[in-house]
Amino acid sequence: MVHLNQIFNDLPEGWTWTTLQQVCSTPQYGWTTRASTRGTLHLLRTTDITTGNVNWGTVPYCTEEPPEKEKYLLKTGDIVISRAGSVGYSYLVKNPQNAVFASYLIRFKPLPVIDENYLAFFLKSPDYWKIISEEKAGIALPNVNATKLKQIQVPLPPLAEQRRIVAKLEVLFTQLDAAVDSLKKAQVQLHRYRRSILKAAFEGELTKEWREGYSGELEPMSVSEVSDTDSLPELPDGWVWTTLEEISEIILGQSPPSTTYNTDRDGLPFYQGKLEFGKLYPTPRKWCTAPKKISEKGDVFISIRAPVGPTNLCPEKSAVGRGLAAIRGLNGIQPFFILYLMRRFENEIASRGTGTTFKAITGNQLKTFQIPLPPLPEQEQIVFELERHLSVADEIEATIGAELTRSERLGQSILKQAFSGKLAPQDPHDEPADMLLARIKSDN
Repeated sequence: MVHLNQIFNDLPEGWTWTTLQQVCSTPQYGWTTRASTRGTLHLLRTTDITTGNVNWGTVPYCTEEPPEKEKYLLKTGDIVISRAGSVGYSYLVKNPQNAVFASYLIRFKPLPVIDENYLAFFLKSPDYWKIISEEKAGIALPNVNATKLKQIQVPLPPLAEQRRIVAKLEVLFTQLDAAVDSLKKAQVQLHRYRRSILKAAFEGELTKEWREGYSGELEPMSVSEVSDTDSLPELPDGWVWTTLEEISEIILGQSPPSTTYNTDRDGLPFYQGKLEFGKLYPTPRKWCTAPKKISEKGDVFISIRAPVGPTNLCPEKSAVGRGLAAIRGLNGIQPFFILYLMRRFENEIASRGTGTTFKAITGNQLKTFQIPLPPLPEQEQIVFELERHLSVADEIEATIGAELTRSERLGQSILKQAFSGKLAPQDPHDEPADMLLARIKSDN
């Protein structure tokens, strides 16, 4: 186990080293039962506490209630720590609803020697997380147990100083949380802005002034038009409603034999469903020496199962696996036009997905998807306008991301200072922590 007294050179006067075992009652494992959408007794789980706040409206109920309900009932001041899955996440219970805690949580009840808010802040500190990262065990399900958790060392100031530290932390984190909340709201607004710009682009609004000043002829492209357009939005002159198969070749992915996979970069890069798309290009997870379906550089990848809808550009000649389709523009239609077109209708395409285990769309659904198609010169202008607008959004998003990272580091720095005695002033008149520990011990 990592010992914090090896990390901190010295503690301030009046502080001492202790453990969770010394400042809390005996740790307790939670109640084992399945979660239910109905009931009267809530079941608090690891997944309910990982954000740092509990939304009781989404916390499920116990399928089976414990015979000794009081034994597991959560009370204000309890601290629960996850022992499996999201190992180490903690939550200080305040004003709980009628609830018990699940078996993957361990409850600690702080003794009078330690302020529960002080301990709750410590359980978010970088030093605590350093210990947790080294105490995880297991492969499929990393975990810690009560024996390990109760041995975790805690730097303990005098009780009065603990409260001064908490007061300072609450002020600083209230300000920091407000700043982070503003940044996250800006991220949401950027997402909405991107959606609105894409919508305007494929309704003709983004290039309206360009069309009015264009000196040439904007003739519709030679494609088969959708026969019934009564339920479809009206398009600008020269635009037509057609289908995806009219403007592109669609290559549905198919997984080759697993014996042809490798990680030695032998063959073609191999993309398949469930991959995470990067900002511009996806990253292959494997290579393939005997591909069945092949995409070319500039083809647009679209995920057609679990999840349906995400798109990106193929960076080079590649093997297309199951769960993906590659879309290749015909008749001069450029990759970025198709990419933006597919991103504009991502939600609509995703809504066509069917299935119980996971959602998927068929090749026919993709081919017959109805799209608005402008003349070729206007397609090029649409791409130009979109890249101009979206590049600004990308720059703002990068700035927001950097500020969020900075805020997270600042929060960790504040906690580091708090638990090394550098955040709140010491008072020589405070009862030293070791004397308080001894007194509480003798009282018990």
